[in-house]
Amino acid sequence: MDIMTLAGLVLAFTALLVGAILKGAGLKGLLGGAAAMIVLVGTLAAVMIHTPGPVFKRALKIFSWLFKPPPGDMEALIGKIVEWSRIARKDGLMGLESQVDGETDEFIKKGLQQLVDGGEPETIRGTLEVEMESSEEFDTAAAKVWESMGIYAPTLGIVGAVLGLMAVMGNLSDPSKLGAGIAAAFTATIYGIASANLFFLPFSNKLKYHVKEQAKMRMMFIEGLVSIAQGENPRNIEARLMGYVVHAAPKGKDDGKKT
Repeated sequence: MDIMTLAGLVLAFTALLVGAILKGAGLKGLLGGAAAMIVLVGTLAAVMIHTPGPVFKRALKIFSWLFKPPPGDMEALIGKIVEWSRIARKDGLMGLESQVDGETDEFIKKGLQQLVDGGEPETIRGTLEVEMESSEEFDTAAAKVWESMGIYAPTLGIVGAVLGLMAVMGNLSDPSKLGAGIAAAFTATIYGIASANLFFLPFSNKLKYHVKEQAKMRMMFIEGLVSIAQGENPRNIEARLMGYVVHAAPKGKDDGKKT
């Protein structure tokens, strides 16, 4: 579980609610059905119009990564690769055949099967890199869906404010309604700016981070697999792959990552 995301969300809502109270607007000032309809539903509509169906579905699917990141223990994977290299040096590549069925990650399983089948190192690299790059591009596009929502929301907040002010102008003859009307008009602006900067844009940035981490892990796997195919020494393989771990996120009990 990603504690940082949960803590950030709690702080975001706290900042809005407590800020509204301290400023004298009160919690009632944050409530507005019309503002929610214009900003939130309008933002969703705009994103659906410009986003292809498969990308939009992927954006919804990877939303869970905000709270439970995809499996990605690099050190554990390096341990597997080193063990595979030892088996290959001792029993040949066919000795790895029993390891294929034990893998649950389809990308790792596919690469390991190519190695067992005696694929040439550059052929293995080329095949896996194409799949890796395609997957990274698709997931990045999905993460940018949330970024697009962060771009549309503030503008629609202004639209909501203008519509609210138009309604106020229609009641100029009744001064008692002006104050409440103007306050309600600016609720849409709050919805737009707050949702973009506290939720949509941060969501997108964190998802793009996880996409890059996935790609880095797969690149490391490819390097390890190619090294095995080239018959390199297990110690040399381990030393090279540990370079990928230097800047990797530290492991922890609450990070939700497993191999």
